[in-house]
Amino acid sequence: MSLQKPSRLKGILVKGYQVASRPSKEYPYSALEKQKPFFKALGLDLYKYHNGTLNISIAPVGFKMSAPEFTFELVEWTDLHPPETFSFSRCKVRYEGNEYDGWIYYPHPETKKSHFQNPSLVEIITYEIPHIQYGDPVEIELNSREISIITPQAGQASGM
Repeated sequence: MSLQKPSRLKGILVKGYQVASRPSKEYPYSALEKQKPFFKALGLDLYKYHNGTLNISIAPVGFKMSAPEFTFELVEWTDLHPPETFSFSRCKVRYEGNEYDGWIYYPHPETKKSHFQNPSLVEIITYEIPHIQYGDPVEIELNSREISIITPQAGQASGM
């Protein structure tokens, strides 16, 4: 996979809500496993990837999905809450000298009422990465035509 206009960010793997990968008190199932058929029907097949997300802190900067490759409006994937909007942008994750293709997974906060999402936290769907642990440094390569980086000083987005 080749990104049209790649930008690289350093980040740290952090613990997320863990609802994408397994049953939780919010969902009696893995949210991502339940969402994949909906995304596939809409044109994005994520079945080859791990049923979970990597949660990567890119603090102190944040990000904004400015022109993602896919946006799926108001997907009715569960009866536990109202429909949600999701955006996706291709990316790569680099860890210990290896590179993994994947997708930045962005449940739009305005339609996702149950979880606060830090704007410095990037969720990525990718392959299972052996030996990765919370606190490990990673590098993300993203398409700067689709994702803007927000610097804390100016509070403004940049295409990098």
